Amino acid sequence: MFIIAGLGNPGKEYENTRHNAGFMAIDALADKLGADVSEKKHKALCGRAVIGGEKVILMKPQTYMNSSGESIRAAADYYKVEPEDILVIYDDISLAPGQLRVRAKGSAGGHNGIKSIIAHLGTQEFPRVRVGVGEKPPKMDLADYVLGHFGAGERKIMAEAAKEAAEAACQVVTEGVDHAMNDHNRKKE
Repeated sequence: MFIIAGLGNPGKEYENTRHNAGFMAIDALADKLGADVSEKKHKALCGRAVIGGEKVILMKPQTYMNSSGESIRAAADYYKVEPEDILVIYDDISLAPGQLRVRAKGSAGGHNGIKSIIAHLGTQEFPRVRVGVGEKPPKMDLADYVLGHFGAGERKIMAEAAKEAAEAACQVVTEGVDHAMNDHNRKKE
């Protein structure tokens, strides 16, 4: 069994913000798999699906970004899923809008949602898909930037990125992280 968690903040005011790139990817994955991600469980909106014969739990933690680890830990304990079978999808300001990076493990890199997950799981050894949202403008507050909404030109790019992140997630489950890294870790033109 796999847990695939997309990070974001709950509430209408946060829809289509940079910090909710993970939620957007889970929505795209749910659409692709015909899953409903509306069951309230583990301080998250959850849904069940099957990818390549493997049962998966799709999650959108509702704890707010900086406490994402609470929700993911609760689900991991409930389903008895090891960290290496928990895939986390989240926004990354160090990547160009729409660019993906798949990794088998790694540090938080300053991302508070990932810091929370590492603290609650007690390890950095879990796969992740980072979705680029672009660098913040100079002199702009980081929180204001990541909680800002995508511009009209970025929305189409990010919708495509959410679909690609969903494909990468499926590939991690069916073929492993290395295959997903080979296919999705490339520069956007």
